[in-house]
Amino acid sequence: MSLEVIILAAGQGTRMQSKIPKVLHHVGGKPMLAHVLDCATELSANKIRVVTGFQGQEIRDAIESSAPNYLTSIQWFDQAEQNGTGHAVMQAMPGVDPKADCLVLYGDVPLIDIEVLKNVVQSQSTLTLLTAKPDNIEGMGRILRNERDQVVGIVEQKDATEEQKEIIEINTGILLCKGKQLADWLSKLGNNNSQGEYYLTDIVAMAVADGAAVDAVIAEDASRFAGVNSKQDLAQIERTLQKLNAKSLMAAGVTLVDPDRIDVRGIVKCDQDCSVDINVIFEGEVTIGSDVTIESNCIIRDSVIGDDCHIYANTVIENATLGSRCSVGPFARLRPNTVLENEVRIGNFVEIKKSRLDQGAKANHLSYIGDSTVGKNVNIGAGVITCNYDGANKHQTIIGDDVFVGSDSQIVAPVTIGAGATVGAGSTITRDIEAGDLAISRAKQVAYKNWKRPEKA
Repeated sequence: MSLEVIILAAGQGTRMQSKIPKVLHHVGGKPMLAHVLDCATELSANKIRVVTGFQGQEIRDAIESSAPNYLTSIQWFDQAEQNGTGHAVMQAMPGVDPKADCLVLYGDVPLIDIEVLKNVVQSQSTLTLLTAKPDNIEGMGRILRNERDQVVGIVEQKDATEEQKEIIEINTGILLCKGKQLADWLSKLGNNNSQGEYYLTDIVAMAVADGAAVDAVIAEDASRFAGVNSKQDLAQIERTLQKLNAKSLMAAGVTLVDPDRIDVRGIVKCDQDCSVDINVIFEGEVTIGSDVTIESNCIIRDSVIGDDCHIYANTVIENATLGSRCSVGPFARLRPNTVLENEVRIGNFVEIKKSRLDQGAKANHLSYIGDSTVGKNVNIGAGVITCNYDGANKHQTIIGDDVFVGSDSQIVAPVTIGAGATVGAGSTITRDIEAGDLAISRAKQVAYKNWKRPEKA
């Protein structure tokens, strides 16, 4: 049986107090709608139908600009007037296969538990609801059951009696329905309610009246199906996601000093016996080997870190690759296209960009290395700068194996320093240096006897 997913993403989200469409607000480093699209893709949906309304074109542009794998599967539909969830689903129905299973999801419910959804999708009933029993049921539609515990309807809180408001099982809004029956029931929806809207939930009573099989899957963790309507909700959803991420990392053998103070805004793959201190942020795709120590306040983005590395506090690593037994920081910055081979040492206030440092090289403090190739066992002293930019173009610096670069030196690219060469401290290097040579470029030191400092008048 084919599966077609309908994602409702038309709401304006006025309570967000933002000019950004609600479903484009980020959770875990990417738009809420992108999380839901990922889920639909993981379910192997044959078609993904997204209904937008408020700032619909902006939503489409944002999703399409990221060029995800599921892009070719998306069909976009417009809900010009927001007249309820039933009306929104109607907009996506043209072209739906009558024999397909239709799964309705929401663009502002980003933490969907895929395993629970798989249980919903596997249901053989004509209509299957996903329900939950959260601690806070305020504002939620209540599930109505008969004396045999069968689902017979859903009532929105605004239309519920006082007795019905005491029901703790709520409707998450997510449902699975056969395409033909869904189209038929939607065509019969009315808007005779306190909101004057077409409620998708009204199809439950229609299904019961028609004698159709109605099933309900109860989600054990209601927090995974909570929606976002305000910045407070957004913050709560973010914390829920980070707790899930922390739990997953610890299950993989990672030691977290404080699971409540770590943020994963992407995907992190981490081997055993790693230690992560507080306030570390992972972004994009990060791969970490075993026995790695990451101290507090580090940001690591789209990078690979090898075994036995030590990342000291307040270090930023972006789009870099580290071999084994590297040491970086504190207060270091590795910019994109940095490659550190095994046993490289990068110290405090060192910045590296688009450079490769071979095994055993070290730059322990206060240096900038850009557009460079640095050989094995090179020592770069404090305050060394590779001057790679002439104001218009970038130029390469090549430093051979076993080179010693003295402190406070400037290497003006393009330049090559041969293996085993030495650069005297305080030098400005503008020409190539042969292997094994000593290069010194300094102004002559002059001393003036009996010199007196100026005195303030």
